[in-house]
Amino acid sequence: MRAFIVFACLVAAALAADKYSSKYDNFDVDTLINNDRLLKAYIGCFLDKGRCTPEGADFKKALPEAIETTCGKCSDKQKSNIRRVIKAIQQKHAKQWEDLVTKNDPTGAHRDNFEKFIQGS
Repeated sequence: MRAFIVFACLVAAALAADKYSSKYDNFDVDTLINNDRLLKAYIGCFLDKGRCTPEGADFKKALPEAIETTCGKCSDKQKSNIRRVIKAIQQKHAKQWEDLVTKNDPTGAHRDNFEKFIQGS
């Protein structure tokens, strides 16, 4: 479940038949996770508590399917980026992380699989 946030931060909403678009494969993850103001802005976007950048809006649109499929349509690069972003959110903004989890997986049906995904298993 936790990987959904990273996925939202890194995957394009425009979906291909088998894989997500590579449009955001080179998204600057380092800037996002090292700039707390920017990271908070993305979190606010995903929680419907702030404005979304065009990229944030795209990530937010792709989020439900990414959660459900445990990033099944993600490339290896996207999976790596998503894991990094989610771990940063978990470490720096634990309360907002829990809010995101609750918002996007209210029943907890995908939580275990996403936790495994985040840990790389």
